[in-house]
Order: sequence, then C-alpha cells, then structure tokens
Amino acid sequence: MTVVDNAVYIDGQRSVEPASLDQTYEELRGCPGDGHSFGWIGLLRPNLDEINSVAKEFNLHDLAIEDTVTAHQRPKFERYGDTEFIVLRPARYVDPVEVIEIGEVHLFLGPDFVVTVRHAEEPDLAEVRHRLEDDPELLAHGPFAVLYAVLDKVVDDYAPVLDGLQDDIDQIEVQVFDGDPTASRRIYQLTREVIEFQRAVEPLREIFSELRTRFGKDSETTDLELRRAFRDVADHATRVLERTENFRQLLTNILTVNSTLVGQRQNEEMTRLTEAGYEQNEQVKRISSWAAILFAPTLIASVYGMNFTHMPELSWLLGYPMAMGLMLLLGLALYLVFKRRGWL
Repeated sequence: MTVVDNAVYIDGQRSVEPASLDQTYEELRGCPGDGHSFGWIGLLRPNLDEINSVAKEFNLHDLAIEDTVTAHQRPKFERYGDTEFIVLRPARYVDPVEVIEIGEVHLFLGPDFVVTVRHAEEPDLAEVRHRLEDDPELLAHGPFAVLYAVLDKVVDDYAPVLDGLQDDIDQIEVQVFDGDPTASRRIYQLTREVIEFQRAVEPLREIFSELRTRFGKDSETTDLELRRAFRDVADHATRVLERTENFRQLLTNILTVNSTLVGQRQNEEMTRLTEAGYEQNEQVKRISSWAAILFAPTLIASVYGMNFTHMPELSWLLGYPMAMGLMLLLGLALYLVFKRRGWL
C-alpha cells in the first residue's frame, strides 16, 4: 500500500481520516483556509498515478515531480512559488558489514498541505506523526512543524551512524598498530562509507540556511518556538557535520600512519633478510675456504694414488715425506691467504 497515512489536521488535532486521496482533496477544499488546518499525506514508493494526482491537486512544479519520480537526489531545499520542496537523506549504519544505508525522503510543503514521499522503509515516519499528534501545540504551526519533526528525526538518526563509525575507527587503530595486514582494505572501505555519509549530511548547511532566510522573511507569522526548534536541529546537524569531517580526516591520517608502519616493517624485514644473506655468505666463504684447503692434499694424494708402473718419485726414498710436506705446505698457504681475506 503506497498511501501509508492520510489525515487532515485542524488546530493541531487529527480531525479527519479520509479513506482516499480524492477524499482528502475534498476535505481540504472545505477547510476555511485560515492557516489552522492542513492535510498530511504520507506515501511510500508511490506509483506514477498517485504522484500525478497529488501534483495536479496541489499544483506542484514539474521539476520537483521529476525529482520525486527519478529519486536519487542530493539533499536540497527549493521553492516553487508558495510551495517548498525538500529532499533529505536519512542514514542507518549496518555494523556487521560496516555499510551505511542511505535512504531518501521528499517533502512538499504548501500553505495547507504536506506530502511526504519515502523511497525506502526507513525512516518510519509514523513515529514522527505520533510525536506531533501528542503535541497539538507544535502541530498547530502547520506544515513547517512537520518539516521540523522530520528533520529532527533524520538528524537524530545520524547519531547511531556516528557511534558505529567511531567504534570501527577505534578497532582499525588497534589493527594498524598490531600490524594486521587487512587494515588497509578496511580503512579504504570505511573511508568510502564516510564519504557517502558526508554527501548525505553536507547539504544540510544549505537547507538550514534557506530555512533561516525563509523564517527571516516571515518572522511575524512564524512562531518563535518553532524557529528555536529549527535552530536546535541545525546545531545538532552542525555537530554531525563536524564529526563526519573529523572522521574523514582521521581515516586519512590512519591510512598515512598505516602506510608508514607497513614501510617500516618492510624495511625491517629487508634488513633482516640482508643480515641473513650476509651471514649466509660468510658461512659459504668459510665452507669454501676449508674445501679449498682440503682439496690441495686431496689432489696430491689422488695423483700418487694412480696405479701407473712408471711414475716419477715412486722409487724415491724421500717421496713420501715430500708428498706429506707438500700437502701441509699447500694447506697452510691456503689457510693464510683465506685468513688474510677474512674468509676464515
């Protein structure tokens, strides 16, 4: 059902609950038009016929209707004659997957009507409607009281998003200094979510600026308490914006620190590998040196181990002492050479 709720309010009280949009139009036409009555139509994913019906009845601008049909609009506040068109982007943080779900709410405000169009289940504006109906004095201010309550709901719902982001950033800081290799990917993904969230809340500055301009012009007809209420929401929105900007800067700093730490760990690893290579090279030189020392006597012994009948020095009386001395002399000479070069 696309028409979620539909009522006519007189002096802040829910007076009529029409069964259809056409009946709502008839009830509004019968109201005195003294500013004490208005209709509030709540739509959820309306079809084109319903949007066209509302547009025709309340003479809504074609550009605003086009934005509502296509959706995916950035938050904004636009005026078309005596009708205001506001786009808000509520948000919800899904902690298990660290994703911020951004919704979309459109509001059309006229002298005697409010049309809210939601393109997602969240936020549930039934809570906003019940809150206003429990405060007839506030609701008696008309369509802008509805705008205030919706803005207040959207901005208040940003708080759990900020808390979720804060928790995740704290966890990432621990990961970075623990050397978790998955930290870089998590930082990048969370940064993207913060940027998307910032795009949803950044335009609130323009919206509240437009509201101040409008209330400045109509200050005589706008209740002081309602203006104060809008200022309170604006203050909350400013804090949200400041924290969001801080989160983005903090994630940038964390990414820089993580890159530095990764570089340091890589340098330390390269140093360890270099030291290990140097040590290994020293061992190889020692082994090679001793192998060369042992090779000299082995060569001489192998020569004299050949079973030739005619071979010099075989019948020589001093042949054995000479062979042994030659082995020792060559071994000692090689030892001294390798020792001088630092191989041993």
